[in-house]
Amino acid sequence: MDDAEETMDTLFDVVVVGGGAAGLAGALTLVRARRSVLVVDSGSPRNSPAAHMHGYLGHDGRGPAELLERGRAEVAGYGGLIRRGTAIAADRLPGGGFLVRCGDGSSVRARRLLVTTGLVDELPEVPGLAERWGRDVLHCPYCHGWEVRDAPVAVLAGGPVSVHQAQLWRQWSDRTTLLAHTWEPAEEDRELLAALGVAVVEGEVTGLAVDADDRLAGVTLAGGGTVECRALVVAPRFTARSGVLTGLGLPLTSLERDGQVIGTCVESAAATGATALPGVWVAGNVTAPMAQVAGAAAQGVQAAVAINADLIEEEGRRAVEAYRAGG
Repeated sequence: MDDAEETMDTLFDVVVVGGGAAGLAGALTLVRARRSVLVVDSGSPRNSPAAHMHGYLGHDGRGPAELLERGRAEVAGYGGLIRRGTAIAADRLPGGGFLVRCGDGSSVRARRLLVTTGLVDELPEVPGLAERWGRDVLHCPYCHGWEVRDAPVAVLAGGPVSVHQAQLWRQWSDRTTLLAHTWEPAEEDRELLAALGVAVVEGEVTGLAVDADDRLAGVTLAGGGTVECRALVVAPRFTARSGVLTGLGLPLTSLERDGQVIGTCVESAAATGATALPGVWVAGNVTAPMAQVAGAAAQGVQAAVAINADLIEEEGRRAVEAYRAGG
């Protein structure tokens, strides 16, 4: 029997949907707990455009792809299975457990689900911006701020949250500018930014200027002219990849900041990642859009511990039932 046939015929203790930091950390914890685990991974991690990741103790500066490669090897080393594919839906089985259906027409069965599918960053529609995402078009200063410290930084406004971004990035560079773009800052926002030494530049941003070394040099404005910057900060809309949960009836929740909707997520218990649906856990950016790699991995571990405890409880109940029936 080949691996494909085995995954179709086996009832796994846990199927992990998503092979990023959260999914692999959860899978590693579960296989070390002697659980049968299958990771279904589409191979499209959120942080793939970035050359390096930061803030993960012991892994600072490591490439995201290298971390995942090491993680997959560790999971496989304990007997976990990793299958490349896209899980598109999940259904509850009549006798308990779940059926996970994949895009290639195959399906796998699981007693429990850990969904770590992450999110999609929906970027502002400015020509040339998406192509530089994760290089010098940035979002998180804790991930990239050190690398552009003291350099000119421009924040592309998209709503009230952009004022907070300008305040935040000013921690790394006092040469921070807010580009009003298509948004009109309130007077109190302008006063705060002026007090902090953050200039506000009016005019819609129409494109990016790049130097001969393929580095960001600035942004162009509709009225003419260029604003110098070595990093362009944007506020993406965080859209949870929740398709596999839709058929199970788990709704998305809107995520707001300063009265502005900034994305969606799947609600879960903070300590365990348990969702409103028994047997289904989530971890990482699908439930916590602001989580960095280290935080996502920690959530995967927490969810895995909770899943193992839940399976132990179920097995204990069944053992008692069998014991009483035999007595």
